[in-house]
Amino acid sequence: MPMNPTPHPVTEAPLRFWHRDAVVERCHVPPDRTLLDLLREDLRLTATKEGCAAGDCGACTVVVAEAVNGCLHYRAVNSCIKPAHAIDGLALWTAADLAQADGTLHPVQQAMLACHGSQCGFCTPGFVMSLFALYQRTVALGQGVDKHSAMEALSGNLCRCTGYRPIVQAACSMGEQPNRRLNETPIVVALQALADTAPATHRSAYQRPTDLHGLLQARAHHPQAQLLAGATDAGLWLTQGLRRLPQIIDLTRVAELRRVEHYPQHIAIGAAVNLQDAFEALAADRPVIAPFGERFAGWPVRQSGTLGGNVANGSPIGDSMPLLIALGAQLVLMAWRKGRAVHRHVPLEQFYTGYRQSLLAPDEVLAWVVVPKPLPGEWLGVYKVSKRHEDDISAVCLAVQLHVENGHINAVRIGAGGVAATPVRALKTEAALLGQVWNETSLQQAQTVIQQEFSPLSDLRASASYRRQILAQLLRRAWLESTGHLTVRLEAVA
Repeated sequence: MPMNPTPHPVTEAPLRFWHRDAVVERCHVPPDRTLLDLLREDLRLTATKEGCAAGDCGACTVVVAEAVNGCLHYRAVNSCIKPAHAIDGLALWTAADLAQADGTLHPVQQAMLACHGSQCGFCTPGFVMSLFALYQRTVALGQGVDKHSAMEALSGNLCRCTGYRPIVQAACSMGEQPNRRLNETPIVVALQALADTAPATHRSAYQRPTDLHGLLQARAHHPQAQLLAGATDAGLWLTQGLRRLPQIIDLTRVAELRRVEHYPQHIAIGAAVNLQDAFEALAADRPVIAPFGERFAGWPVRQSGTLGGNVANGSPIGDSMPLLIALGAQLVLMAWRKGRAVHRHVPLEQFYTGYRQSLLAPDEVLAWVVVPKPLPGEWLGVYKVSKRHEDDISAVCLAVQLHVENGHINAVRIGAGGVAATPVRALKTEAALLGQVWNETSLQQAQTVIQQEFSPLSDLRASASYRRQILAQLLRRAWLESTGHLTVRLEAVA
């Protein structure tokens, strides 16, 4: 820690949320206070554990819910990287809130007990909360839980003891316990009352505009403020980088940016749409994206992080950008200037100017990601190479879009991540392929080009030579899959 840390500025607006049948209100909460610190240090709710403080292990998982059309929508989130103010107006549950007053366990807890799903126990609260969110989405509504949905729900939780089998078994057996459905009505009423009496935050250090007009004006008045969406990366600035964020503009409540809009030629994904919903929207037109989306990150990160935030953050190892570059995505950047909203469109591959630098002006906001719909004959392959299969950052990410007619490539776009200071488009490799017969000869030529096109770094995830080799081999994999080889993927073999 710095010897003389800068004092936290305080927000004028109180933080209010529902917890344990009552509204909790806290004043003078710094804008960059994490939810985990609020729970453990301020409220002394120590059932939630701190593990990695980086959103990787899931020990700190809690469940939040917002009212949507009179019902609660539940999400498991990492409290270690979630700003405390991000749950204003929401409902919250921790692992200490599930059992009844007489000690009767919740079905999730009873299933974990019956299946011996805990050993040392440190990670158990996080697993229980991920399962509680799954329970509310499925079992409480009369649906079952299969192994795939259990593994997906638990993809953001790590355990060093059990080997996961008993935890997955507990997830699949939750429905065998007596159903415990929450009475959501009083919670929805309480959340609506909070919304109706929400204080203005436009003068606060943590601003939560609810419409696009308010967001653009807030950005125009405070260009130095940090824009946040899911904070799945920015949270690490606080916990790992020990940075301070004295002023924050949170765009996750902006109604216009929480939608996926469908048009005849494209879809527009709002900057506040979470990663899970964004990948589902993309996979509706291109099913190959679905398994790639599942590997992007664990469930809590995909529920909190946003596609717009991933793009705006501009990490060279962000997985969504190579895919979007291959799909020909454009960004809609907006600002409030001279009393009105203005916008411009920028192709994604032209957006980045350097390491975590972009064309985004200080008063601008990334509002939408516009993705063309597939044309007849499109083939798409998207690949992620990482040390762990799940819940890990890529060493290399490659996305290839092809149109092959009469054996010749008449259109190609290739996006790559992990091989340069920014996500990049492989223009030289595309030029080597365009117009060529899609065969072993043109493939080998393109493999040589793509290995020479970039100058990747060596770091803890992979060496430069390994990254070059992987680029070439992923291109071969794309050739094999696009020419009809059906046993390239392990899941295809299974």
